[in-house]
Amino acid sequence: MSTLWAFPGQGAQQPGMLHTLPDVPVVQACIEQASAALDEDVRLLDSAAALQDTRAVQLCLLIAGVAAARVLVERGHRPDYVAGLSIGAYAAAVVAGALAFADAVRLVALRGELMQRAYPSGYGMTAILGLDQASVERLLAEAEGPVYLANINAENQLVIAGSEAAMAALADRARALGAGAAKRLAMSVPSHCELLDAPARELAAAFTKVELHTPQVRYLSGSSARLIRDPEALRDDLAMNMSRVVDWQATLVTAYERGVRLHLELPPGGVLSGLARRVFEPGQAIAFTGSRLDTLDAMLRQEVSRDR
Repeated sequence: MSTLWAFPGQGAQQPGMLHTLPDVPVVQACIEQASAALDEDVRLLDSAAALQDTRAVQLCLLIAGVAAARVLVERGHRPDYVAGLSIGAYAAAVVAGALAFADAVRLVALRGELMQRAYPSGYGMTAILGLDQASVERLLAEAEGPVYLANINAENQLVIAGSEAAMAALADRARALGAGAAKRLAMSVPSHCELLDAPARELAAAFTKVELHTPQVRYLSGSSARLIRDPEALRDDLAMNMSRVVDWQATLVTAYERGVRLHLELPPGGVLSGLARRVFEPGQAIAFTGSRLDTLDAMLRQEVSRDR
């Protein structure tokens, strides 16, 4: 049996998320490395006020994910697979040894700036709960105004992206059709749709100046749900994922079919663990956040011993 380390995307952010990481040297070194890469103190990015900015959110998610993963690696653990939802893919690539952390920090800072600049207001994302993909796609086909399918998180949990007006109208129709909820997410940009094609191309140009390596840990794309080994394919996956639909449901299914039975969600939060439990039965899905390190040690070592 194998383990998957999963890294969350935007919406999982929490005030103080960098300050609540384990107070150990490897975490402090990670924070200092990120600060040096940007020539700023990244510890200032996780306040409630700072997290109103897309750039700050994405940087905090990257730093928190990599720092927590390095804590576990230092304690003797290593994933069999990594995957990240949206911005989480950057942390996954760093942990897989395919992308240098300092390069990831600079690219993510640019990514957040490009996304925020393209849509400073009036756009975002909304989760539709309780309808299947076919029903949501019919609503999208009939919608007036820019609104698109963005995330397939589970069979009956999908996310749309677009203008506030178009999303609100579709949300009303979804509720009338029987949706259990239509919830506006803490996202200020319309990610994972064609509205971000232009910023994605700008980011891809910046990616040409960065060296990528063959992943040393199996990397699953959160967009295509496929294993990526080629550095150039990984470059494309990372640069363009802001404008591509996230198929997290298929990513989890692929991991399960490949023998993954322990899903570990890196900080912050536990949303991905909830999604994984639907797929990983009778496996396990746990979150770093809220767990004791000795408990995580025991679970990860138990999984290794089972493999042997």
